[in-house]
Amino acid sequence: MNELLVGIFVGGSGRRLGGVSKGLLRAPSGTTTLIERLLGELHVAVPGAPIVLVGRAEAYRALGLPALADHPPGVGPLGGVISLLEDAERRRARSILALTCDLPTIGSALLARLASEAPHAAALVTAQQGVRNPLVARYAVAEALPAARGALRGGFHSVQAVLEALNDGVVTLAQTAEEESSLADWDEPSDLR
Repeated sequence: MNELLVGIFVGGSGRRLGGVSKGLLRAPSGTTTLIERLLGELHVAVPGAPIVLVGRAEAYRALGLPALADHPPGVGPLGGVISLLEDAERRRARSILALTCDLPTIGSALLARLASEAPHAAALVTAQQGVRNPLVARYAVAEALPAARGALRGGFHSVQAVLEALNDGVVTLAQTAEEESSLADWDEPSDLR
């Protein structure tokens, strides 16, 4: 049994970037793709933790990683979170680490903190400019899976609804200004510059 299951969310359509698979964009170093860079940081931060891809992962087949389809499909990232939580429950993992694939500068030290700090939190989330990021976060399976299913039953498709349902069980990771800036992702063409 692994305590932690890592899920990298790759299912976004990348519409604002011309429909590209964002994780396959070149990292700032130019020597690896974003997802290869993230995998390297994860291997340092959480050695031995199983890693799965979440969402439409056809473009990432060459990585040889297992992939989970959104469950249910068509509800955005919430379907991916539910699928990841269900897979973690099957594996008897205590928690999941949910990460987007387009994090060009996040480092292993921050990832290790996210994986280990506040071990009793229902969710440990990062934040940028006071806004919690539910897809650079750790969730406790026992608390988050019923919350995610409840949000879906309630007609909500935002992962923020899961955080709202977890309420006082959510802890925001204390971050330095440098750590917070490392959470910037690539959503618009201007982000690539």
